[in-house]
Amino acid sequence: MVRAERGQATVELALALPVVLLALALVVQVALLARDRVAVVHAARAAARAAVVEPTVGAATRAARSSGGALSAASVQLDGDSMPGGLLGVTVTARPTAVPLVGYVVAGVQLRERLVVLVEGPG
Repeated sequence: MVRAERGQATVELALALPVVLLALALVVQVALLARDRVAVVHAARAAARAAVVEPTVGAATRAARSSGGALSAASVQLDGDSMPGGLLGVTVTARPTAVPLVGYVVAGVQLRERLVVLVEGPG
């Protein structure tokens, strides 16, 4: 080994490691975004099922938040006809989980899912 080449691997690692770690953090951010998207769809389905039998924002919100996803701060909105036989729109909106250092990539993103259901009548 020539004396001028000592420590070359250490320097290369020190230069490459931050880039590799940033790329890894971006991959984790994309995975969390995909997970949160699936959770929003699942929460919207749960809220829609609840709104079919009890067309209130409270019932839909409880169902969405207890759907098992990581969406404790999801908001639920209902629009349309809440009378039996009417079409009711259920919209669930949430913000994705942000990873430190790369979370700014999803800072302005809102995940939203909207379903329309037929409200059941009494009995």
